[in-house]
Amino acid sequence: MDEGLADLLHRVVMLLGEATRRRTDDTDGLTYSQIRLLGTLEDIEPATQHRLAQALSVSDPAISRTLRPLEADGLVQITADPEHARRRLVRLTETGRNAFHSAGKPLYDELRTGLIAAGFPYERYLEDTLRLAEILAADRGRP
Repeated sequence: MDEGLADLLHRVVMLLGEATRRRTDDTDGLTYSQIRLLGTLEDIEPATQHRLAQALSVSDPAISRTLRPLEADGLVQITADPEHARRRLVRLTETGRNAFHSAGKPLYDELRTGLIAAGFPYERYLEDTLRLAEILAADRGRP
């Protein structure tokens, strides 16, 4: 992938993240990172903590730190993986699903609508972002 395009995509992701953070800081008590985690988890649950970290492109310790308050608030459930005792599986609780849909989903819809209205090629952006994530994930396995 062209280095300039990758840099542009990274900047767009950062700007979207900052705009979302500003919007969520004073709404419902969930941080941008928590909303993002809940939304990602909804798409891939049940997920190991490691898989969740990969999906969010963060470290395993960062996921552990983010999950603690979510588990304490009853938004996620963390259990031992019956197939591998050292792995932990994460699932949304009904409360967590409701929290995401009341905070994150409207925010996502508002952001999507605003970007499309401004002429931003949102669907193409999503496709390209997913493809870039696949390429980067494949490159991790290479020396």
